[in-house]
Amino acid sequence: MSRTSTLVAIVLVACLQAACVVIEDGEVGVSKSFGAIADEPVSQGVAFVVPVARQVETWNIKLQEIKETATVPSKEGLIVGLDTSLLFQVDPTRAPEIRKTVGQRYVDQLVVPYFRNALRDVVAGYPVRSIYTETGRKEIASRIRDFLRSNLGARGVDVVDVLLRDVKLPQRFRESIEAKLTAEQRVQQKQFELEQAKKEAEIEVARAEGAAKAQRIIRETLSDSYLQYLWIQTLNENPNVIYVATEANLPIFKGVGGAK
Repeated sequence: MSRTSTLVAIVLVACLQAACVVIEDGEVGVSKSFGAIADEPVSQGVAFVVPVARQVETWNIKLQEIKETATVPSKEGLIVGLDTSLLFQVDPTRAPEIRKTVGQRYVDQLVVPYFRNALRDVVAGYPVRSIYTETGRKEIASRIRDFLRSNLGARGVDVVDVLLRDVKLPQRFRESIEAKLTAEQRVQQKQFELEQAKKEAEIEVARAEGAAKAQRIIRETLSDSYLQYLWIQTLNENPNVIYVATEANLPIFKGVGGAK
């Protein structure tokens, strides 16, 4: 192959590369022709472009994360520091719509402002103590997620989840909250111990009542006839035992002979 042919081949390859765009997995293409953006996205594969006449932009539709560190006021007006994350992705079928209405910088111009606004509005309705607890953080994250899904979803951005990674409070307020939580746990423990003591007392009373009832039954059933029956049974079972009469007419048994 001559130098001229090699040069022509290189030029052709360069032209082909310039005339096509590869749309990979996790991406869609947005086609623009003479300034007009097509309504339908370009699917994965090779998309041919023509300078001026047709251009194709690649858009990321994979899961994305925004980390935001914010300082927001609580319900009492105290400043709380939050380390948060927003997980989201672009709806593949609506990438052209986002390109038309917002542009390529949709994250900075759309997602981040809504995220910051949600953090301020939602957290401002909670007292510091609720923000600090795990239950409170989950509830706040859920409300922020619902707010963003409602507002960003309508614009083609799907909100996957909102995470509150850390809550930062002034040291004295943190210590005060921890002391209050510890005191509440102690009260709950004392309440549990009191309930246990009551149960144990009820069990002891029931046992005492049962023993008293048993003794009463025994006393009521110890008649003369029953005692005589016991005497006859004893004599039959052991000939070395004799009967000794008493003034109360109650039998007393004593061993004789080989009894030890």
